[in-house]
Amino acid sequence: MDRLTSLGVFVAAVEEGSFAAAVRRFGLSPAMAGKHVSEIEARLNARLLQRTTRRLSLTETGQAYYARSKQILDAFDDANREASDSHATARGVLRVAAPVTFGAMHLGQVVARYIEDYPQVNVDVVLGDRYVDLLDAGINVAIRIGRLEGIGRLEDPALVTRRIAPCRMVVCASRAYIERHGTPCKPRDLLQAPRLAFSEAVSAGDWTLFDAKNRAHVIEGPVRMAANNTQMLLSAALAGAGIAYGPTFVFGEHLRRGELVALLPGYRATELVIQAVYPSARQIPFKVRRFVDYLGEAFGDEPQWDGNKRA
Repeated sequence: MDRLTSLGVFVAAVEEGSFAAAVRRFGLSPAMAGKHVSEIEARLNARLLQRTTRRLSLTETGQAYYARSKQILDAFDDANREASDSHATARGVLRVAAPVTFGAMHLGQVVARYIEDYPQVNVDVVLGDRYVDLLDAGINVAIRIGRLEGIGRLEDPALVTRRIAPCRMVVCASRAYIERHGTPCKPRDLLQAPRLAFSEAVSAGDWTLFDAKNRAHVIEGPVRMAANNTQMLLSAALAGAGIAYGPTFVFGEHLRRGELVALLPGYRATELVIQAVYPSARQIPFKVRRFVDYLGEAFGDEPQWDGNKRA
């Protein structure tokens, strides 16, 4: 028997809890699927699976063997992808979903490079700040921003995620505002300040900052202005309307120019993460994988909006 097929049957049976998945995936009879695993056990002289009429479970030896088998199969798939990618051509329509402000400010240059390199791909970008179901909406890649443990149903096994950049948050105000109202020194100084907040956040009136001892300082209460678009908050902050809290991918360029000033430098905000999310498949389309590569190359751990990287 082919040993690689036997490993595939074993892994599929473990992941699905029965031989049914292996039967479907490899076009085998249930008896032949069981024979593949039995032959592995015979070669090893060790039992890998405990079989009952209802389910399969791994033995202690089987757990270790499954982990190594999974690595081998993944490496084999990677080798096949690399070989096919050497002469693959991206084509068709790539549908991308992204948050409004991030997409409008930073995605255009990436898409421009991508379509120049892959002229047989047309890109359809959908901007919106609401959660969208990728499979229902026919989206190939979505860009999502949030806490690592909570981005867009990351627990969904039908989705694959890849980190593309950090999303650092900053409290800032214009120089004109500071001249009129002074510079806040402590988080409590923000309690009575006119705050400019993103209304699509979990709580527009809840900003949390951490001191050097990692103690949380929560700034609660009404806000002077709320908007569902951070570019509007940026405009209001530049006009001196109040103190804004938001991502450096919006405010970073104006901080570098000195038009805005970062406040409370002794405190840090929760760092979020920007990720690419795309539907899982045994063979992820080449056009999708290459676009995600372009995102990672364009942004990375020190994106240009933080002042450490140039486009």
